[in-house]
Amino acid sequence: MLPSFETQRLLVRPRTMVDFEACLVMDRDVEVTKHIPGPWHDPEQHEAFVRRRMQADYGPGLGYGTVVEKHQPNRFLGWILLIPADGIGPEIEIGWRLVREAWGRGYATEAAMPVIRHAFTTLKADRIMAEIAPRNTASLRVAQKLGLSDAGVRDDQGAIWRRYQMTQSDFASLEETGR
Repeated sequence: MLPSFETQRLLVRPRTMVDFEACLVMDRDVEVTKHIPGPWHDPEQHEAFVRRRMQADYGPGLGYGTVVEKHQPNRFLGWILLIPADGIGPEIEIGWRLVREAWGRGYATEAAMPVIRHAFTTLKADRIMAEIAPRNTASLRVAQKLGLSDAGVRDDQGAIWRRYQMTQSDFASLEETGR
């Protein structure tokens, strides 16, 4: 399970079934999921998909975290993940999804920073990666702000993804500069 983190404005806590409805509502916003393939328009498949993701055991220190504002801890802003890529690995993937009302405020970057630190300092990951739809400019900017480097594109059965990554040495360099 992903542990809890606190930032200047946010709390990131392990995602639980309490967050189920809020996750469904977020995914049903076509602007939120327009760059992400999934069963968003089939209620039964969508619910089963989210339930499987929420109940999966991703291994020690890995999982999904629910993002909320510190001063409004019951207000769901979205989630961040640190899981084996595609749920199976062996690579470790970082990702984020926020409700539209939370966009443009730096929340994704702020929530991801302690998760990245956890990946490299606690879990001793060699590398983390994110795959982002090339037209998802907001998520591409988040990856760049976090210090992930562009590692090219990947074609997954006709879906093109821009791959970003950070290695343990990249992280160490960022830490030395006081990022």
